[in-house]
Amino acid sequence: MKRQLLVFSIGIALAAVLAAGIPQNGRAQERSRQFTIVIHGGAGTISEAMPEAVKKEYYASLKKALTIGRDVLANGGTSMEAVEKVLRYFETDPKFNAGIGAVYTSAGRHELDAAIMNGANLKCGAVAGVEHVAHPITLAKLVMEKTPHILLAYQGADAFAVKMGMKPVPNSYFDTPERKKQLEEWMKKIKEHDHGTVGCVCLDEYGNLAAGTSTGGLTGKLPGRIGDSPLVGDGTYANNQTCAVSGTGIGEEYMRNAVGFNINALMAYKGMSLKDAVYYIIHTLLKPNVGGVIAVDRHGNYAMDFNTTGMFRGVATSAGTFEVKIWKDK
Repeated sequence: MKRQLLVFSIGIALAAVLAAGIPQNGRAQERSRQFTIVIHGGAGTISEAMPEAVKKEYYASLKKALTIGRDVLANGGTSMEAVEKVLRYFETDPKFNAGIGAVYTSAGRHELDAAIMNGANLKCGAVAGVEHVAHPITLAKLVMEKTPHILLAYQGADAFAVKMGMKPVPNSYFDTPERKKQLEEWMKKIKEHDHGTVGCVCLDEYGNLAAGTSTGGLTGKLPGRIGDSPLVGDGTYANNQTCAVSGTGIGEEYMRNAVGFNINALMAYKGMSLKDAVYYIIHTLLKPNVGGVIAVDRHGNYAMDFNTTGMFRGVATSAGTFEVKIWKDK
């Protein structure tokens, strides 16, 4: 009897120790007060000759998105909360290819993709080809939280959004004159271009990583085409043991090379640093002029690398770093 009581007592003590390390509502017991957040608004052929007024608008939008995420983290929010809020903002800014301002398919409609991943437990959710959801990133998070699945697509995803209480919007909600003009130009050239996407990766004060990506895809894509953004391990990936990654570029190339997972694998299996792993993928594995990647590791180190002429991007840290950029440093 005494032996049984001893075993029982040890079991209770062990359970208490294990429970102490389990995050509550995504938050650990202790806060390090250190965080890093990195964002991107797409990569591609971005001319430095764009009008100064347009440059200022892009910089202002990037600063706004970065401020939203930084403030979430600085006030004790989680990396998942920051990712969702940043991408919801991007989904309302018509300058970026996500939500309002998403590009057109060759059929003249909008099909949106998004994914989000929690590095603490590898839980993830994604949607593809949604046509009536104002915030695909929030729907992706609901897929993660409310279903046993990872990826829902097309009518099924739109129907799930309604079931979750999200008010549907007409497909024309995403229209902008600039994107319509791009489609018309594409119809003349019959060449896909404009591979902009928005993404966010974070390390929060609790030591947890998260990644999210949202996009309208490629201008003139075939109806039904799905890119890398909603595919876990390709355009979106997060693992507390290594890093969080969000890509932007020609999705097919990211899918062929499992970009997100391979950055993680180079760190986990070859012991590469985050910057070296990202550099290898972007400048050795991928073809030139394909796109870029943002990433942050479990120590708060970050990378923002690309092989195109530019990438809309920004970083903020608890140490006071706050900067947004478009072109390469000179």
